[in-house]
Amino acid sequence: MCSADMQPASRSMRLHIGLFGRRNVGKSSLLNALTRQQVSIVSAQAGTTTDPVEKPMELLPFGPVLFVDTAGLDDEGLLGEVRSSRSRAVLDRVDLGILVAERGAWGPFEEGLLADLKGRNIPTVVAFNKHDLRSEADLPPLEGLEAVAVSALDGHGVDALREALLRAAPADHFDSRHLLSDLVPPGEVAVLVMPIDASAPKGRLILPQVMAVRDVLDGAGLALVVQARELSRALSSLKGLPALVVTDSQAFHSVARDVPDSVPMTSFSILMSRFHGSLAAQVRGAFAIEGLRGGDRVLVAEGCTHHPTEEDIGRVKLPRWLEQKAGEPLRFDTVQGRDFPVDLSPYKLVVHCGNCMGNRREMLARVHRCDAAGVPITNYGLAIAYSLGIFDRALRPFPEVQEFLHALRA
Repeated sequence: MCSADMQPASRSMRLHIGLFGRRNVGKSSLLNALTRQQVSIVSAQAGTTTDPVEKPMELLPFGPVLFVDTAGLDDEGLLGEVRSSRSRAVLDRVDLGILVAERGAWGPFEEGLLADLKGRNIPTVVAFNKHDLRSEADLPPLEGLEAVAVSALDGHGVDALREALLRAAPADHFDSRHLLSDLVPPGEVAVLVMPIDASAPKGRLILPQVMAVRDVLDGAGLALVVQARELSRALSSLKGLPALVVTDSQAFHSVARDVPDSVPMTSFSILMSRFHGSLAAQVRGAFAIEGLRGGDRVLVAEGCTHHPTEEDIGRVKLPRWLEQKAGEPLRFDTVQGRDFPVDLSPYKLVVHCGNCMGNRREMLARVHRCDAAGVPITNYGLAIAYSLGIFDRALRPFPEVQEFLHALRA
């Protein structure tokens, strides 16, 4: 296979780097200089960038990154407030920030933006742009921060900015995060149950399934991929028991029936919760299902923007299982993609997908917002396992949550 045939790294696996600042400080020009491409439209007119512009690319020595160019946060008027609000929402999902300011024009606005970035624990590099116009202007002292004088026009300082980004990038991003390979010893078998139904992309697998196959292979394990109806025959064909069975959450019930109780079993969605670092919080949130009563509002959040099908898991199957558990009709609202309500107070529970299309920081930011609002949050796999009465079994592969579970029930 040639490199052109290979799929690019997903957005969830990329280091997210956001550019923030006033209008017309040269954020878009700087992004074009960093990427050596005309990614963003550039104009002398303030407010040219109206919506966040994303550019996935390979940036050595980082590897895969996602640059996000934003509209000026000082935008004015009703439309400007909408643009600014969308730009500020990007703060919830970036791993690294570039605060762009004109050289010689640092003021209270920049101080406030810097405080916002620091308050969110976002490592930040300050880029003083337009060095070609104001090369003699003093740079303000910024204790503990990387600051680079650059010119997006002539390229001065752009290489130094790349080096500063590398030094400022969160160290844990480069640590290896495992989806499941740490649960499957080398040479052992992971059985991956992947139903092919109306919701499955034609000719493709959904992203968590692809990630799981690759992670098993990276860990020198053996991946046996089957549909739910073939699971029993696949298990009987093995010489021994598999190290782990992973299923699509909507097949939990039949898979739990077919897999011996001694074999660890979980779902792709629950693995994604652990991968994003939100498993403990979402395990806690699942217990709120027990308290749902007729008429309670539940928010279902989908990270992707797929077209719903007749048996859509988020709009049909999950609500059905939750209502069966509650014994009464509930009210469901659904959001997709980047949409997530500012006011969460109307909801008794938020149920989130595995968020394979989002990154770790975005998921943790949503968990934090729910926690601040006092609204429990769980995810598809955990909610389904709880509703079907197989919650403990679905969590058995994760020793790190067993003590946590015991404490919750104490």
